[in-house]
Amino acid sequence: MGRLQGKTALITGGGSGIGAAIAERYAAEGAKVVITGRREAALSGIIAKLPSGSALPFAGDVRNYEDAVKMIEATVEFGGGKIDILVNNAGVDSPAGSIADLPVEAFRNIIETNLFGAFYTIKSALPYMIKQGGGAIVNIASLAALRCPPGLPAYIASKHGIVGLSQSCANDYGKYNIRCNVICPGATATAMLEGSMASLGESLGTGIEGALKYMTRFTPLQRAASPDEVSGAAVFFASDDSSFITGAVLPVEGGASVIDPCGSALSEQGQGWGGTKQ
Repeated sequence: MGRLQGKTALITGGGSGIGAAIAERYAAEGAKVVITGRREAALSGIIAKLPSGSALPFAGDVRNYEDAVKMIEATVEFGGGKIDILVNNAGVDSPAGSIADLPVEAFRNIIETNLFGAFYTIKSALPYMIKQGGGAIVNIASLAALRCPPGLPAYIASKHGIVGLSQSCANDYGKYNIRCNVICPGATATAMLEGSMASLGESLGTGIEGALKYMTRFTPLQRAASPDEVSGAAVFFASDDSSFITGAVLPVEGGASVIDPCGSALSEQGQGWGGTKQ
């Protein structure tokens, strides 16, 4: 028996990257999954990889509250009247630029997708989870929810917001046996990240692989994650193995959150604090 046998899950942004990896892992663990996204072709491609009858695609946009309601309703119907797990993975990256440079519409689009989308699906799922006696909500944030890379105010605000929303949900709905936890992935080799690294790869003359290696050179594991390495944490938070965990924020980032960037820069030059040689 899989760790999610008999459970039904909705995974937003399930057509690629981390969302697709979670869908595949959940299905392998025995869950029925509904995957959503705006690109029907991408959803169909993932569904084709999953066991027959275990998955359902739902084309929709989490920025639209009515779509979010329908996603939850479709999941409840597919699950025979219940939704055990909600994974909020849908998200968009941010154009670079400080607050003064960022267009208002760009800021609004990022907040509406990354934060409002999660709010809409959680709000829609809670009545069903309360009625059935519990559920697990897993929100995918980012290392940017714990740290502050330069020039990404909208993305950072949206991911910090996910943490606050999740912990508020955990606090308010724990009495209904509803758990809500957050995963904060670091650099993960998805199409979205690779696209944003293209210009760095060109300037370094190394391509995408070299850009990822350069970007993660200070982290303890010195590499980007694969989406599969994030999906394991999503199984844990959805399963009974985490039955007494709620409101938690789990970094899955190769140790990136423990580093001191100043010390790492010194170390790269063979220096230590106080002028010591390494």
